[in-house]
Amino acid sequence: MIFETVKSMIARQLKADESTITRETRLIEDLKADSANVMVMIMDLEDKFGIMVEDDQIMRLRTVGDVVDYIEKHQ
Repeated sequence: MIFETVKSMIARQLKADESTITRETRLIEDLKADSANVMVMIMDLEDKFGIMVEDDQIMRLRTVGDVVDYIEKHQ
């Protein structure tokens, strides 16, 4: 399941408790990700799922659910 994979990858990268991450979890506000964290996360997700995230779309990915939805739509 894409959500479980994304949740695990984000938790590992941001050293967050995976059990607290939901689709509604906000990357910056809730997980304290900074722009560098987001860029690394995007690159890892691109590699894992074989997709390309356009630069103008990155700032629209505010929640874990946004990331999952983007992957599902572009995979």
